[in-house]
Amino acid sequence: MKNLLIRSITGILFVAVMVSGICLRGDAMILLFALITGLSLWEYTGLVNEVKDVTVNRFISTAAGIYLFLAIAGFCADMVPSSAFIPYLLTVIYLFISELYTGNKNAINDWAYTMLGQMYIALPLSSINVLAFQQSPEQGGVVYNWVLPMSVFVFLWLNDTGAYCTGSLLGRHKLFPRISPGKSWEGSIGGAVLVLIVSALVPYLSSFSVETEALTSRLSQVEWIGLGLIVVFFGTWGDLVESLFKRTLGIKDSGNILPGHGGMLDRFDSSLMAIPAAVVYLYTLAMLVE
Repeated sequence: MKNLLIRSITGILFVAVMVSGICLRGDAMILLFALITGLSLWEYTGLVNEVKDVTVNRFISTAAGIYLFLAIAGFCADMVPSSAFIPYLLTVIYLFISELYTGNKNAINDWAYTMLGQMYIALPLSSINVLAFQQSPEQGGVVYNWVLPMSVFVFLWLNDTGAYCTGSLLGRHKLFPRISPGKSWEGSIGGAVLVLIVSALVPYLSSFSVETEALTSRLSQVEWIGLGLIVVFFGTWGDLVESLFKRTLGIKDSGNILPGHGGMLDRFDSSLMAIPAAVVYLYTLAMLVE
């Protein structure tokens, strides 16, 4: 009972922070996800440094990931030029060259785990800025669109909730027993159905607010359903990828920063695949329209 209470309180606070951080202002979203990026990378580097013959520079890797996030945010918000990415590129070069002087046993392992952190965590989380900041010819510049990034997380949460409830009641057939024995096909289908229902209702729900309707009007109902499906599939794969990561390292949770919910990677595993997939999906729609 105590664990359930702790888990519930943590979950409520987590959702409150995420919703307020995304929905209030663009700068609040940037600060929130810069923090998430930093904490996730710090957690990741701590985990991989426990692997034999692996030594990743935690501070520089974490700082580089945060900088990449801020650079992409500034570029997408039209606040900084493309030259803002130069310091990040120099940092990546430094991380390669530094292995010449560290004397570590396996430089390839160090390089591989260092770059994995940037590609697996920093870049996917940074891509939320592509969803959040969009050109608006009507307003003559870039505007902050909180609906798209918020919808990705709402769909992920609904998918998890639907999968858990359906799987608990009807789960019989394992989805991926080698990686995640607790997931079932019935649960996955239940979560997907819930997301599809809500995604189909988004255009109607947004009509209650003039501001929200303007932010969502670029997508039709079918396109919203497509976005829901993308989030479901790639969110599930993201969850499985992180489960494989933990199994490879021989750990149960990635951390304990969120009582009852594990670590940052445990909480954001689905979004690491769902966010960039949503970006690709929306850009594909834009190219088809053109």
